[in-house]
Amino acid sequence: MGKPYITREGYDLLHEELDYLWLTLRPEVTQKVSWAASLGDRSENADYQYNKRLLAQIDRRVRYLRGCMNKLQVVEFNPQQQGKVYFGAYVEIEADDDESIMQVRIVGGDEIFGRNNYISIDSPMARALLGKAEGDDATVLTPKGNRIWYVNKIAYRKPEWFTEEKVHKHNIEVNEEDIEKDVENAEGLDPKAIEQEYLKTLMR
Repeated sequence: MGKPYITREGYDLLHEELDYLWLTLRPEVTQKVSWAASLGDRSENADYQYNKRLLAQIDRRVRYLRGCMNKLQVVEFNPQQQGKVYFGAYVEIEADDDESIMQVRIVGGDEIFGRNNYISIDSPMARALLGKAEGDDATVLTPKGNRIWYVNKIAYRKPEWFTEEKVHKHNIEVNEEDIEKDVENAEGLDPKAIEQEYLKTLMR
């Protein structure tokens, strides 16, 4: 099985998040943990407990990003793709039944970042559109049956007709349900080992 695909922009966003967590947020939280620990009884210290949990979640996310980025294959645009729908394409489609319009971009599952108009290449919609040209139709299987979509436009540089939704990233929040799991996963964690793995991502 091949490596999961990701666009260059998507990979850069993952790296930006990793840099932010490791170089900015983690040092800030680590400093807060040290300050709170110096105040005395840690069991009654809310600042210490909160930031210790936050630090565990940051480390978990850093480990995930590091492992994820090492497995991804960056796919650059190839001029031979022009005119047809392939990975990385911006596509405008129109429904046959009600003439509704939808604009989507086909990307890797790791770079959607909460954007509704980015779809994974593994989704039924993307699979139906792959290889299609402008004017072609694609049949997509939905829970309500087959639905036909016509390909109106294709682009590989962000076109004016595509609205770029805000990227949801750096989403590190203390979730009470995950606290015990996070702290357990962080026990015995070697910060130098995490740093070495982070440095490996700079080689891409």
